Amino acid sequence: MTQEELDALMAEDLSDLTSSIDNVSDTSLDEPDLTEDADAVVQNSGHIVTHDNYRVSSTSAWPPPPPTDDHKVVHQLDDVTKDSEEKATEMFDKLETISGFCQDAENTSNDAKTCIARNIEVFEILHEKFPNVQTFSELLELNKNLDNKIDDIISNVQMGQDEVMMTMDMMQYQDIHRQKIERVINVMRALSKYMNSLFEGRIDDEKRVGSAMHIEGDTTTEDVVSNADIEALIDSLGKK
Repeated sequence: MTQEELDALMAEDLSDLTSSIDNVSDTSLDEPDLTEDADAVVQNSGHIVTHDNYRVSSTSAWPPPPPTDDHKVVHQLDDVTKDSEEKATEMFDKLETISGFCQDAENTSNDAKTCIARNIEVFEILHEKFPNVQTFSELLELNKNLDNKIDDIISNVQMGQDEVMMTMDMMQYQDIHRQKIERVINVMRALSKYMNSLFEGRIDDEKRVGSAMHIEGDTTTEDVVSNADIEALIDSLGKK
């Protein structure tokens, strides 16, 4: 067959050739059809992973998490820093309230101690003047014991205030952690801008030619329509 006859044959049966190639491609491909579910990501162990049922796993490298708000790294870190700062502020407010209660308790105890001191002074005078009256002696001893207990209460309240102050000092780590996370966020944002600038092109994506699903030389050679297949189709058309 000459070149002119081959050109004529290809011109006459171009539509049949295109249809035959499509049939070969359709019969050779054996891939799951995920077009019915727009949210399907990948088929993993017989289960279709979608945006709704995806779960992050440290043991699975694929599929990657879908770009939802729950998986956006900077978005999540921003939420962490915001919530952390809010909760830390609330915690400081609570600690300051507790410290205020302790201060009020200490002031009240000091007032009670002043009254007890006055009682002790009075009962000491009465006990000296009336040593045979047992009641004065008992009340004097009772107020002395009560004064000692008030001292214990004041000491415990002061230790509570000290613990509150130490807790507030320890809470400073929260602000340090927030600053570290914000520094990580800034690095990630700078890296994202750098990568976007590095990979940006001069041609819009809408104007680019679509990539071929299979290229000769790929590992999926069984899905490739080779030159031999096309020549066989041409030969079959020439025998009609």
